[in-house]
Amino acid sequence: MFTGIVTAIGEVVEAERKGPSLKRLAIASPYEARGIELGASIACAGVCLTVTALRERADGQPGCVFQVEAAAETLAKTTVADWEAGTRINLERSLKVGDELGGHLVTGHVDGVATIARIEPIAADPDEPWGATARFHIRAPEALMRFVATKGSVCLDGTSLTVNSVEGEVFTVLLIPHSLSVTTWGLRKEGDPVHLEVDLMARYAARLAEARPQG
Repeated sequence: MFTGIVTAIGEVVEAERKGPSLKRLAIASPYEARGIELGASIACAGVCLTVTALRERADGQPGCVFQVEAAAETLAKTTVADWEAGTRINLERSLKVGDELGGHLVTGHVDGVATIARIEPIAADPDEPWGATARFHIRAPEALMRFVATKGSVCLDGTSLTVNSVEGEVFTVLLIPHSLSVTTWGLRKEGDPVHLEVDLMARYAARLAEARPQG
């Protein structure tokens, strides 16, 4: 489990296809290797992936390079198939008992890929290196919109965000300058795909509502 609070930005340094249904990735991160066990889960742009190997960084920067493998389901449901060396991704270590739950409960199981329909600057600030707070208009797959509600939570590329408004197949979220600076959202452009995980409680509430007529 995760919280959707991004703790680092990683960079893909190796991406290798191991046949049509498997892709191996090596990701450079600021995480110390001694704090990661093989088999640990790390959310990579919101995708829960298992660490299969660790090594030192070749660039001399603090941290480590961890290796993960993405199988057929992940490659089909996410943008991981398109990741290549140089791709920058949001990272989060798995939640430990006693950790602060600053975002919302996130599983790392992506429901679908949404698209940034529009980026709307809200308030320019010359003292902020990232410029302005920005409202992102997100176009989601139609089947997932029933799980998205105003003031509810969504996880986009591993980031826990509050839904500001919903209209048709588009909802909006607000990114403050701090969030833009410590995540990959500051690099995003209109038309970019983003991983979407709907709120866990919304998913179960919808399923219960569906099952009620069946007794």
